[in-house]
Amino acid sequence: MKYHAINKNLFIKNRKNFTAKMKPNSIAVFNSNDIYPISADSTLPFEQHRDIFYLSGVDQEESMLVLFPDAPNEKHREILFLKETSELIAIWEGEKLTKEKAFETAGIQTVYWLQDIEKVFSEIMTQCDTVYVNTNEHYRANVVTETREDRFTKWWKNKYPAHSVAKSNPILQRLRSVKDPIEIDLMQTACNITEKGFRRLLGFIKPGVWEYNIEAELVHEFINNRSKGFAYTPIIASGTNANVLHYIENNQQCQEGDLILMDVAAEYANYSSDLSRTIPVSGRYTKRQRAVYDAVLRVKNEATKMLVPGTIWAAYHKEVGKIMTSELLGLGLLDTSDVKSENPEWPAYKKYFMHGTSHHIGLDTHDYGILTEPMQANMVFTVEPGIYIPDEGFGIRLEDDVVIQEKGEPFNLMANIPIEAEEIEELMNKS
Repeated sequence: MKYHAINKNLFIKNRKNFTAKMKPNSIAVFNSNDIYPISADSTLPFEQHRDIFYLSGVDQEESMLVLFPDAPNEKHREILFLKETSELIAIWEGEKLTKEKAFETAGIQTVYWLQDIEKVFSEIMTQCDTVYVNTNEHYRANVVTETREDRFTKWWKNKYPAHSVAKSNPILQRLRSVKDPIEIDLMQTACNITEKGFRRLLGFIKPGVWEYNIEAELVHEFINNRSKGFAYTPIIASGTNANVLHYIENNQQCQEGDLILMDVAAEYANYSSDLSRTIPVSGRYTKRQRAVYDAVLRVKNEATKMLVPGTIWAAYHKEVGKIMTSELLGLGLLDTSDVKSENPEWPAYKKYFMHGTSHHIGLDTHDYGILTEPMQANMVFTVEPGIYIPDEGFGIRLEDDVVIQEKGEPFNLMANIPIEAEEIEELMNKS
């Protein structure tokens, strides 16, 4: 891995927090992701399942974690199953985790090779009553592929049909949404790498560069700073491309006078950052562009203040909608009749700001978190309002990642990344 080793105490604490929520005499199983084929002998780059990583720090394929806090055999209270490494594997693929390295990574003493699964499971399944399965219940999830987790669940249900089933996801939704200080430090590192990439661009972007040139500059900076690269597919949208919310083609030339909306950020150690900035290709905002830019920035600043313990996500978005409505009236994009006749299910401001303002962020860019429950300290949210005006050929989105504090305003992990229009113009025109 490119990233520095993570303190195993994080994973020990995460497992302790998870097992404290389990039913008596139960086990929980977590599988790695598959390596997905493309065609012939080609595969997609491996990405570890975030849940097994969160609980163990293991970042390789063909791995499994079993938690059995009430196991009569003490060594079976935490078990890792790993693909057996060998000299041949080390030559062809690089060294995999040994049992000793697995302990250094996860703090788990008991490690078996995968070929021992049936033998070990035949013992522990006679000793437990309930099995926690790891389903994906994220509100944005749309999974059509049968995962390694799915296949394993089918196998044990067929072999041991008398056991009760429970879900690990509700526990993980709550635990993963509140970040440990070690996690916040890792996310800060991802944000710092993102800052380096953005500052690199301010001296690079000018009329005539292509969107993919910008993408290349960013990935160069990210990888040089121990990141695997982008935390999500980069959006580099010049001109009216910014009005396509998930524009990812990044294949157009940047024209003089246009704005370029960039929703791009680095990952670090599987933790995400999520940044949006909108800058002028020519180095100066026009008067109209600046008016809209400042309106978006005011909405972002006011929205950020509302991210405090006890806030409910849905109510927060309603309040942000009111602030945005006021700004759109001031810009002449809405008039009072639009607001008076609006559909409460799709308010007038949605014509120009049609997405949400904030989402959880962490190991996933759209991270775990139960949106109907109050916000808590050490949750990390994005704040990303935007105004999109196809008729005027531009859109503006501004986004930072912030940590909710016990008291006071959130802590901005991206506070050092330029966002004020004057600073951006100054840096872009620095000789």
